[in-house]
Amino acid sequence: MCRLMGFVSNDKTTFDEIVGSDFSEFVALSSIHCDGWGVATINHDQHDAHFDRAPEVAATSPDFEKAIHEANVDGALLHLRWATKGLPVSENNTHPFVYQDFTFIHNGSINPPSVLEPHISPKFTSLIAGDTDSERYFYFLMSMIEEHGFVEGVTKGVQEVMASMDYSSINAMLLNEKTMVVVCEFHPDRRPDWAQEDYYELNYRTDSDGVLVASSGWNQPGWANLPNHHIMIVDRDTLQTTILAL
Repeated sequence: MCRLMGFVSNDKTTFDEIVGSDFSEFVALSSIHCDGWGVATINHDQHDAHFDRAPEVAATSPDFEKAIHEANVDGALLHLRWATKGLPVSENNTHPFVYQDFTFIHNGSINPPSVLEPHISPKFTSLIAGDTDSERYFYFLMSMIEEHGFVEGVTKGVQEVMASMDYSSINAMLLNEKTMVVVCEFHPDRRPDWAQEDYYELNYRTDSDGVLVASSGWNQPGWANLPNHHIMIVDRDTLQTTILAL
């Protein structure tokens, strides 16, 4: 189980700047989500994503602090990992996952991870480096994106998981140079035993600075809720936001 955050903006900024003083509360969630951190960036005029990640606690990691301060961009994703039981803590299992200008983070589990493999194009199967369902989920969605385009591919892929696979949550954020897509799809009753009822919920904030989306569990004053069973699409040219039912 994990915590997700992503933003796109008009001007280059950092997570500290766009989130504000409450950003430290989000980072503090790594006391539980302590199995790794990752930051992926892709500017509006870039053709390849950049990422930094490590299988360590974000709040006490000098490399995390450096990555956050150096990520002065107009689009980025941030992930705090709490490893699914049975999946090792390692760099290859740490989010984000990246292919060319696409980057991806996930919260939840699809069981077993191998259920996704028959649906992944051989082109992407050869790129799998770790053990997680999340990495396989990414390459499954990339297979669908190559066939159908970004938004339609993600939508069709998520609908296929919903229809035929066992999962707790398939919440995800995908970002490339033109578009951000946020998937909100989960079973509330399959959250961790200790977690609050809203554990899987995603919230978002839109203003003149940009669009910011994040997992729950910290101070998010005035943020709107992204409904379960919905997908958010953000056009990076205009920052126009569209929310559609899955």
